[in-house]
Amino acid sequence: MMVSIMTELTTTRYPKSIKAPLDPRYKVLKPGTNNKKLGGIVTAKKWKGKRMYSLTLTERDTCPTSCHHWDDCYGNNMPFAHRFTTHGLTYELEEEIESLCNKYPEGIVIRLHVLGDFYSTEYVGFWYDMLQKHPNLCIFGYTARFEDTIAMAIIQLNMLQPDRCVIRFSRSQEYIGGNSFAAEEDFKGVSFTCPEQTGIMPSCAACGACWITNKTVRFLSH
Repeated sequence: MMVSIMTELTTTRYPKSIKAPLDPRYKVLKPGTNNKKLGGIVTAKKWKGKRMYSLTLTERDTCPTSCHHWDDCYGNNMPFAHRFTTHGLTYELEEEIESLCNKYPEGIVIRLHVLGDFYSTEYVGFWYDMLQKHPNLCIFGYTARFEDTIAMAIIQLNMLQPDRCVIRFSRSQEYIGGNSFAAEEDFKGVSFTCPEQTGIMPSCAACGACWITNKTVRFLSH
């Protein structure tokens, strides 16, 4: 009798898609025009005129094991996405951010992280340094971190740069307080459904709700 042994995933299902940030063949920040969901230039009333970019890390490698999408990660259906390792990441990011912020005086918005998550408090601190250094830089995204030192650092980052940094915490319960949250479609609390997913808005760049309002955003299952 043959016994099937399930190997628990601790990284992406697509190891060949993992790239090194210092590899000169690749840029770690991808234009929003490469992703129809994100869009290219922000037209929403807040951060209007800024260019959209995105950063993709390696799912599970950088994520907390407590993430409720550990097994059914969005990345399971993204075999062709470039995922970047953390070795040399902040060095390359600093170079690319400086170049883009100089190239576009109106500034840039970076979507953190299409895949992956904040992996250390030092990495959170890096984004604080970048926001301090570049007044025309904005960031937004979602994190599965919660009630750990990295989550506490993210909360502080949001508080220190409230006009240019919005990182939402992915929770499917009703929470109170000053933090912004993201929930799944079965969430019953006060929320709004992602306008891009429902077709009300063509892209994140056109919508901007995730960085304009503190109300919980509800995402449809993928």
